Amino acid sequence: MTMFHPKVFKNALSVGDDLGIPFDDPEIVNFLNPGDYTSADQALSNSDIFSAVYQISADLASSTFKAGAPRTQALLDNPSATSNRQSFWQSMFAQLLLSGDAFAYRWRNANGVDTRLEYLRPSQVSAFLLEDGSGLIYNLVFDEPTIADMDNVPASDLIHIRLLSQNGGMTGMSPLTSLGSELKIKKSANNLTVSALAQAITPSGILSVTKGGLLDWKAKAARSQQFMKQAKNSSNGPIVLDDLETYTPLQISTDVSKLLSSTDWTTKQIAKAFGIPDSYLNGTGDQQSSIQQIQGVYTNALVRYANSISSELNNKFNTTISIDVSPAVDPQATGYAQTVVDIAKTRSLASNQAVFLLKKLGYFPDEIPYELPAPEVAPTMQQSAGGTETGAVTPKVPDKGGGDDNGSSTSS
Repeated sequence: MTMFHPKVFKNALSVGDDLGIPFDDPEIVNFLNPGDYTSADQALSNSDIFSAVYQISADLASSTFKAGAPRTQALLDNPSATSNRQSFWQSMFAQLLLSGDAFAYRWRNANGVDTRLEYLRPSQVSAFLLEDGSGLIYNLVFDEPTIADMDNVPASDLIHIRLLSQNGGMTGMSPLTSLGSELKIKKSANNLTVSALAQAITPSGILSVTKGGLLDWKAKAARSQQFMKQAKNSSNGPIVLDDLETYTPLQISTDVSKLLSSTDWTTKQIAKAFGIPDSYLNGTGDQQSSIQQIQGVYTNALVRYANSISSELNNKFNTTISIDVSPAVDPQATGYAQTVVDIAKTRSLASNQAVFLLKKLGYFPDEIPYELPAPEVAPTMQQSAGGTETGAVTPKVPDKGGGDDNGSSTSS
């Protein structure tokens, strides 16, 4: 087995020197610009980033994959031998968001037909640019001890999904790259908040002795303990004081409140980096936007991610693969159903066509009887110029297996 010592970059992707290419050679794929970087472990410890990554990856995995070839469709619906469809694709897309790249090896049978996909962590993959610049090759390391490491694997054998790229689309960048400064600021703000709260004097209130003279600290402490016992024994009832004492409850200082709320601004920054509305991370959101507008912004974000995924799948499987995000953003198809109803109201869609579409969505059972509504107002009978009478035409009901046709035209 060829031994090589890869050069590991900060985003856990690596390149090696077993091809005799020096590390400072510009032909080596550079996986990360030397700026601030947030590792996946650090990122997932942040609740906002965890929420963004989980929601986006889960919704992308819940989307419908439609392939033009039956074999490819079967592989997309059941890609892994060790996991179910949802878990496999969510892992792929979560890794895509965290590192900007996601990998899966294509296992094939003797006839070259795909049998399954195997998810690979970025640390298991080393990428190289061919000397003539005609493509990429990969070195792969597998967790299974029975599978030997693979060198010089062609790009056609590997699913490699990328996000934003700085090298012509060879590798991608994670949205976390833009959050290094924000997370450092938030970490410092969190430490400052914890320190301020730990050092703060937070009594429940102030008990003032108005005419007690100058009491020493022992007398004041003893009176405080007596007051607390009195409050405890009152079972949350009213506290009785004499004319010589007054009690004033304290509220949280506005300075402390501002300090606590100062850490919330990073939620907007994280949502902006991932391209989703901050209301999906329990932020305040745009107060002027409706629910439909916010959902539309989120849908557009999913479509952008889905385009990066479908482009790679189309390239590797040589077939048309589309990703429909509607099941994720509108799982009950209420928006689609409302659109069908609105189009039917404009008579751009016939009523029976609208019923057919709603049946496919499951809003109507397949056994629903076919019946057209009666006209609201029957038109006035008039004698036509040719001597024939015209009037209301009763809708024709399809024959359900014999019997008279009750839908013929009638005239009086």
